[in-house]
Amino acid sequence: MGATTAAVIIIGDEILKGTFPDENGPYFIRRLRELGLKLGRIVVLPDEVELIAAEVSRCASMYDVVFTTGGVGPTHDDCTFEAIARAFDQPLWIHPELRAALERWVETPDAAMLRMATIPKEAVLEHVEGLPHPTVRVSNVWIFPGVPRILKMKFEALAPTLAGEAVAAVRVYARDHEMLVAKVLAEIDAAFPDVTVGSYPRFGETEFRLIVTLEAANHSTLEPVIAKLQQVLDVVRVD
Repeated sequence: MGATTAAVIIIGDEILKGTFPDENGPYFIRRLRELGLKLGRIVVLPDEVELIAAEVSRCASMYDVVFTTGGVGPTHDDCTFEAIARAFDQPLWIHPELRAALERWVETPDAAMLRMATIPKEAVLEHVEGLPHPTVRVSNVWIFPGVPRILKMKFEALAPTLAGEAVAAVRVYARDHEMLVAKVLAEIDAAFPDVTVGSYPRFGETEFRLIVTLEAANHSTLEPVIAKLQQVLDVVRVD
């Protein structure tokens, strides 16, 4: 069985305009890798229903799991729930549990507040012990808020249930110039199909000029490739 694949959709005009830097993309890239999920796509979209709906539909059909972040608040430009409902051809409705949560804050939530409780009809509320609010999921699409602190809290609570296959990875540091060893690296890549080989030249370093990355299902699979690289490259160290 292959690794669990994932896509991340970051939603918000403020990211595209540079009003606020994107913190959630780098977080997802790091955490999904640590969890053994293979990130195949990450995209930033404006607060536009049609664009979000099209991207969600595409990613949901191509990847095992999709994470969206942003656009689930009470303001006029928060349209993620509407877009995901459209992507799955579902009506929207005010979920009674989410409405009740709002009513614990305000006796009579207004229309703006109720936007946060208005979700696709077939959405599932995923509860985790210790968190005051559930995470909304529609099929294989998990819907997270855009506020980094809240996103991380909710994702970390769910992370154990989302973990995929662990990946063993090492970095080989060498003094060689990439262009002089590119053919050798291609031959090694072809000879070891169970190992993913990456090559990244470095400039301005005093100790090495090249980092070769190796990834496989387990470390034992990497060992013969490391040994081969140590034979053909001027290796400084292996991490």
